Amino acid sequence: MTKALGTKEQKIMDYLHEHVFDPILVSPTASNSLKQGIRLTIIRMTERDAVGMVDYFWAALKGTPRSVGFAAKMKKEGFDRFEEKFEEFRDRFGNDFLSRS
Repeated sequence: MTKALGTKEQKIMDYLHEHVFDPILVSPTASNSLKQGIRLTIIRMTERDAVGMVDYFWAALKGTPRSVGFAAKMKKEGFDRFEEKFEEFRDRFGNDFLSRS
């Protein structure tokens, strides 16, 4: 059973769906492995609160062995990665956003 997201969490996920996730999920040219990786990323992010989602985003940018390879696959297949969205993400979902009630 999926838990309902809070307002902040939903705003983060709406942004990521629009700018990163959905273009891949609806693409007829995206590989199945890329789509599966996006689905797994969505699951992992929705298990977190807003702070955890932002931390996950930054950890992916910083680079883990898995995220580096996955980002390369996204780029090779012609899709925007977290790296292309980091400035806008930072401006939208920084400390001011996270500290609001």
